[in-house]
Amino acid sequence: MAENTKRWQEISRGYRTYMRLEKHLSANTIEAYMRDLAQFAHYILRMYDVAPKKVEPEMIQNYMGWLYDNRKEKSSQARALSGIKSFFNYLLLEEMVESSPAEHIEAPKASRQLPDTLSTEEIDRLISSIDASTAKGLRDRAILELLYSCGLRVSELCDLKLSDLFFGEGYIRVIGKGDKQRLVPVSGLARDRIQLYKEQRKAHGSEDTLFLNNRGSRLTRVMIFTIIKQAAARAGIDKKISPHTLRHSFASHLLAGGANIRQVQELLGHENILTTEIYTHLDNTHLRQTMEQHMKLE
Repeated sequence: MAENTKRWQEISRGYRTYMRLEKHLSANTIEAYMRDLAQFAHYILRMYDVAPKKVEPEMIQNYMGWLYDNRKEKSSQARALSGIKSFFNYLLLEEMVESSPAEHIEAPKASRQLPDTLSTEEIDRLISSIDASTAKGLRDRAILELLYSCGLRVSELCDLKLSDLFFGEGYIRVIGKGDKQRLVPVSGLARDRIQLYKEQRKAHGSEDTLFLNNRGSRLTRVMIFTIIKQAAARAGIDKKISPHTLRHSFASHLLAGGANIRQVQELLGHENILTTEIYTHLDNTHLRQTMEQHMKLE
């Protein structure tokens, strides 16, 4: 067993490097893939004690059954299988296997559970609940305004730099998944709130990262979650919300206002319009027809 464990570890290290250098995936995405792979490897070693190149389709099917038996959500099962397929595709590229044992295994159909959205009135209450008389309050108001008005992912907001602000031209530069850049229009209100915050953060002038904590270091995802949770409590909003709720609300409000789904796709940084479709929970026949038309063109 020790030899097979060593082999899994060696190949996993190579796979991590491949995702970082060849696939250009973000650190968070890579860690998620590696956690899923470690769990899969542990199962295979415990149940079958084989190296990666000896894994057979039946073993993967049994692993999927094990996930089901342990009441993993369908979305988690689908993500795990996606990671397994990606891993064996890497082995194919490296000519470690002749075929992928995961090729013909289908993921369970995941039910799409839409996150809560906030109305524009709730967005205003959320942001207004923050005390703007302090430097921290100015920062937090700017954070929430930017998350909502630009539809940013929380990781994109944490990575935003002063050098990414092009207020004269009316946009910000966002580094999305896979280090892909996009330009997103920024509202006048967001610009004003960021400008007020910037005037309070001059003491950390050597730091290019836009949003900093009170020690002058980059904010973390957990800190952003905490800011939103506390603001929601003060605003009396009972919905379970997160940074993604603001992104989802941004997309929903644009679509409700008549925005083209292609425009929303570009603003959100989605490669495929099918990914944007989850945000279109509105009962809008015209929107559905537009989406289907774009799908035919791709």
